Amino acid sequence: MLSGKRIVLGVTGSIAAYKTAALTRLLVKAGAEVKVVMTPAAHEFVTPLTLSTLSRNPVFTQFTKAETGEWESHIELGLWADALVIAPASSNTIAKMATGLCDNLLLAVYLSARCKTFFAPAMDLDMLQHPSAQLNIQKLVSWGNVSVNPGYGELASGLIGKGRMAEPEEIMAQLNDYFGRSQKLKGKKVIVTAGPTHEAIDPVRFIGNNSSGKMGFAIAEELALQGAEVNLISGPTSLSLTSPSINLMQVISADEMFQACVSLFPAMDVAILSAAVADFKPAVMANQKIKKGDAGLTIELTKTKDIAAELGKMKTKGQFTVGFALETENEIENAKKKIVSKNFDLIVLNSLNDKGAGFGHDTNQITLIDRKNSRKKFNLKSKKEVARDIVNTIIDYVKV
Repeated sequence: MLSGKRIVLGVTGSIAAYKTAALTRLLVKAGAEVKVVMTPAAHEFVTPLTLSTLSRNPVFTQFTKAETGEWESHIELGLWADALVIAPASSNTIAKMATGLCDNLLLAVYLSARCKTFFAPAMDLDMLQHPSAQLNIQKLVSWGNVSVNPGYGELASGLIGKGRMAEPEEIMAQLNDYFGRSQKLKGKKVIVTAGPTHEAIDPVRFIGNNSSGKMGFAIAEELALQGAEVNLISGPTSLSLTSPSINLMQVISADEMFQACVSLFPAMDVAILSAAVADFKPAVMANQKIKKGDAGLTIELTKTKDIAAELGKMKTKGQFTVGFALETENEIENAKKKIVSKNFDLIVLNSLNDKGAGFGHDTNQITLIDRKNSRKKFNLKSKKEVARDIVNTIIDYVKV
């Protein structure tokens, strides 16, 4: 995917700069043309000669060439690149990127670039967790930059935690993902539901479930990469999005999610209902916090509105709906019944009997079943990879 691509590789003052040599080598081996821009502080950790040799191009640091005084055009570098990769991205550089400071050549290139920027944070765990660092990273991501998330392990300080720069192979995978997308869903409008719903018992308590929303968010991100116009309706989660093009609607209860889905669905081409919507809610919500007493408490429950069934009734020719089934027994038969009762075109079956699947995990194992009972079982994968499998399967069914 990187053959012939032009990559500007930015290197900042971090001990993780030693990994940049391996990243440069991988980029060149993949067929990319690489030009390296170093901050002055980066010279303390890796030499320009090393990166010049590996990239087969001169390394840029100053605004002028030392030998001739000739101007090094940061604008030309920014316009030349198909992608700008800043790895490692120190806390100092991230803060400058987020605030528009421009005191070195790399930052000038960043501000001039029209291409996608990828940055790989590298710092000690307490620095990474500091609210200012988190705010700066979130700001950059909200502008469309891609954060290649740091890993967990032993840090230069000797502490153990999150903050290690992503491995060169992980950065390569992100670049391959970006350049490998064929935008097959461009022009398609998709609704995705994610997360749990909370059904209020009183002002401080609720009925809910353990859904993290990770699967739905991963699907939304993959759809966006494939060019779809994505509307993500999410219940309460702590997750954030990478893609700025996704329209996020945050709801709390099943009723709120129902209203949002019914409102948007008529204009959609595809609906993917991955949310774990509560099946029941309290018949009456107490206006005040229920006090703990000696007597037991009985809460009368009533069914919530069935979002999938309602959309199944509303569905018109050309619309494609995907449901999820989390089962513990008779998995295939229960999933097949759900396809009929909810008028799904495709269902994603999870079994809690499969280790690493279901709520809370970063992995999932699925079986896809369509209306003709065609089945495809996948191995345990990361939820990002599972999202790709689901979206690629939808592409096979939907006319694009």
